[in-house]
Amino acid sequence: MNYKEITELLKLISDSHLSEFRIKDGDFELSIKTDKYHQKSPDGQQYVQVPIPAGAAGPATPAASVEGSAPAESAAAPAAKEEDQKEYLEIKSPMVGTFYRAPSPDKPPFVKIGEVIDKGDVVCIVEAMKLFNEIESEISGKIVKVLVDDAAPVEYDQTLFLVEPDA
Repeated sequence: MNYKEITELLKLISDSHLSEFRIKDGDFELSIKTDKYHQKSPDGQQYVQVPIPAGAAGPATPAASVEGSAPAESAAAPAAKEEDQKEYLEIKSPMVGTFYRAPSPDKPPFVKIGEVIDKGDVVCIVEAMKLFNEIESEISGKIVKVLVDDAAPVEYDQTLFLVEPDA
């Protein structure tokens, strides 16, 4: 790895919520640990602080309300949202990198909401260290939700798409 690749990797890691990262490539080995998202509670227990993005499932926040959540949402509504998501299959990121919905900025996205996909179809690209990796679906069904913004950093095993399975 050269200096530029290492600095780009460090930037990706610092932009993510990872507390530990390791990579080994031949003789080259890099290990990074940070306590950026770890805090100690008064009783000495360690916990992880993860910011919740606006509009994410969970308690209504002012940012979520701006995006269209009803301010007087009942307690049953968030539970219903969680149940709805459990019916869907997930397509997850197999690596840390940057998520792209299309092969290039001037091309249409690989998949759109409502589109039916088959196992093996390319659904997005995850760029990691200047390598553009096409991510293929391991399931068939209809895309119901895209959970990541274009050009956003993604983590390993982060859910990218929700898919309604073939009936």
